[in-house]
Amino acid sequence: MGLELVQIKDKKGKKAFVNFPHDLYAKDPNYVPEIFMGQMDILDEKKYPFFKYGTAELWLAYLDGKIVGRIASIDNTNYNKHFNTKTGFFGFFDCIDDTTVAHALLDKAKQYAKDRAFNKIIGPTNYSTNETAGTLIDGFHEPPKIMMTYNAPYYQRLLESYGLDKEMDLYAYLLPVESVSQKSLRLADAFEERLSRKGITIRKFRKKDIIKEAEGMMDIYNKSWDDNWGFVPFTEAEFDFLRNDLKMLVDEDFTFIAEKEGQMIGFGLTLPDINEILIKNKRGKLFPLGIFRLLLGKKKTNWVRVIALGVLPEYRKMGIEAIFFAKNIAETKRRGIRGGEASWVLESNTEMVNAAERMNGIRYKTYRLFSKPL
Repeated sequence: MGLELVQIKDKKGKKAFVNFPHDLYAKDPNYVPEIFMGQMDILDEKKYPFFKYGTAELWLAYLDGKIVGRIASIDNTNYNKHFNTKTGFFGFFDCIDDTTVAHALLDKAKQYAKDRAFNKIIGPTNYSTNETAGTLIDGFHEPPKIMMTYNAPYYQRLLESYGLDKEMDLYAYLLPVESVSQKSLRLADAFEERLSRKGITIRKFRKKDIIKEAEGMMDIYNKSWDDNWGFVPFTEAEFDFLRNDLKMLVDEDFTFIAEKEGQMIGFGLTLPDINEILIKNKRGKLFPLGIFRLLLGKKKTNWVRVIALGVLPEYRKMGIEAIFFAKNIAETKRRGIRGGEASWVLESNTEMVNAAERMNGIRYKTYRLFSKPL
């Protein structure tokens, strides 16, 4: 039968698209299955907010009747409007170790971009940098933390063999409690005192006011990340979807808000590493037992992930970010948690790279976005 690429449009095909990585990594002890229902929602044009402005084509590669790869060809209209570019994207890339299969999949993304008169492709992003993104190129020795990607080491070789080059690296820093810089923690206390004299206070997230809190966080995120490479502003619909997706996991003792005279000026969001639980869920199924594992285990994880930090530009370099880190570390100590991961951090974001390294953070994983001119 040979190699055949099939465009996926119906529910049955999308199920196969979601399930393929489970088969590909069935014998990999570090693979964490994505939650099946969540992945199906992300692919649903009627449910997922990305499809209010963007489009995507899904493809499966079959070799002699067996699925051997997948890819999404992506048109992120908001990205191109924001940066005034003509860029196409590819995402959800998974493949056996075979250059012929990989190149056939990538050809679909390239053709999709060319059909729209784009002059460049970037990937993998699922569907933008606001979602999971990047190919793991270093740090295969342990499972990914919550909402981070995972792949086999050969992916880098397959992508580079197609002529894709490095566009940007994303770093993950490990912050074990026992090795965190004590000097940095003491400085954070001093920063908080100094900030209070300027009318800036740090408080915990209020879960009972989650809708109002999330509105403020979206505004901060869109303003504070605007200068970052690859940034695409969240739409209200996208942030609402994310809020509903994560509300069960948000922990008030790990999420902090900075305010100036009652107005939000920054936030830090840290989540339990539920991948420690999900790694036990076969094929990403939450029912019947997976949901109970998740509910009972989310406060017993060994690690947390610092998933987002945002401070308005005019309030940076005042120590707010350091205070968020210090409060997270204090809570991990109180609960007996081993530490946290700060990710991902753009290699070009020297301020955050330096902050992580001052805390004695260990850069233990690197993810790469690749690009190719057309």
